[in-house]
Amino acid sequence: MKKINSLIILLFFTISLNSCAGYKPIFSSPFQFKIADYSIEGEKRLGNQIYLKLLNLTRTNENQDNLVEVNLKIKTSIKKNATIKDSTGKILEYKITLNSDVKVDNYLLEENILSHNFIMSSSYKVQDQYSETKKLEERTTENLVNKTYEELLIMLSEKME
Repeated sequence: MKKINSLIILLFFTISLNSCAGYKPIFSSPFQFKIADYSIEGEKRLGNQIYLKLLNLTRTNENQDNLVEVNLKIKTSIKKNATIKDSTGKILEYKITLNSDVKVDNYLLEENILSHNFIMSSSYKVQDQYSETKKLEERTTENLVNKTYEELLIMLSEKME
């Protein structure tokens, strides 16, 4: 009976290890592209944050051959709306919506690789002090930029395989 149990456990571990053979991490693998040209429209500060994150990612593979040169266009806009007010009209919560339209084209062949509109939103509560509310707004905006960047990486990894 012990031999059968140990064989079943061994078989289970063998199958489990074999099923992970095709795993590739998305965020740690270098992408095979280089940004040849870019343009940013709308909220330039937010567009530059997304661009710089992509540029830092592509700098890790500058010395490789067979890199696809891409043209990157980023158009960002941000809206801040009051979502909850009390009975006196005082705002208690805001919702920030980040709209990023990203287009990635092959620079040499002028063919579209990716064209997607990323819409990310998040809410935050108004704090007692104005400076605390502004810090929370900036942190929420930064989180939305990071979410957009991560979604962009996932879509690029799917399109450029």
